[in-house]
Amino acid sequence: MEIRVANHAAYVYTGGKTFDPKLPAVALIHGGEQDHCVWVLQSRYLAHHGRAVLAVDLPGHGKSGGAPLASIEDMAGWIVALLDAAKVSTAALIGHSMGSLAALECAARNPERVSRVALLGAAFPMRVSPDLLQATKTRESDAHAMINIWSHSACAHYPGNPGPGSWVIGGNLRLMQRQKPGVLHADFAACDAYKTGFERAAQVKCPALFLLGARDAMTPARAGRNLARLVPHSTVVTLDCAGHNLMGEKPDEVLDALLEFLSA
Repeated sequence: MEIRVANHAAYVYTGGKTFDPKLPAVALIHGGEQDHCVWVLQSRYLAHHGRAVLAVDLPGHGKSGGAPLASIEDMAGWIVALLDAAKVSTAALIGHSMGSLAALECAARNPERVSRVALLGAAFPMRVSPDLLQATKTRESDAHAMINIWSHSACAHYPGNPGPGSWVIGGNLRLMQRQKPGVLHADFAACDAYKTGFERAAQVKCPALFLLGARDAMTPARAGRNLARLVPHSTVVTLDCAGHNLMGEKPDEVLDALLEFLSA
């Protein structure tokens, strides 16, 4: 569905069900240079099993209008504006990579609005190498190639795909390629510039799940565990043979972990 958030049209995938704000709400926030499509399996299952799903396209991404947001703090504020626009008082937040930082920031700053927070592929600091950051600005195709290699474990290569006919690495590359020019650099610059992750982690009051990939080369699992130690009510689940693209490489395992967490 399309709603107005912060004076711009925002596309939100509701999992194939009409959005009902009276149901328990779940907002899913994608990572850099991506959109709501990364949550297809999880969002559809949740929507068809009693949840009100908001799988967002952040500003400037996918089908949403406006420019990409310049900071993680701005993304956290946008999430609250999204909940307001959808008439949702409280929601569970699920964020991946850049989206995990936005969800963390939002949960820490708005405890009355966030019931639970699940952070996938989370790490702090989420620094970007100078060479990669420059490539995101001037050589997007080179940056895509680097990101795609580093985002997947060897298990993601054929014949380790989770379903017949699926090509995890090719699909992820095409998803990045179809985003608007400038989005990649804005997203990676926002992650690199974020400074308050440890401070915000200690301020999170709701239950938190850290879902990490054992073979994640983009946001190593050890960095996620270090961040989780600062969150008062956190649980860590590490998926073996998984890289950074957790939802693509381990879709069923991600869904199972989320369902257990949301139902606890």
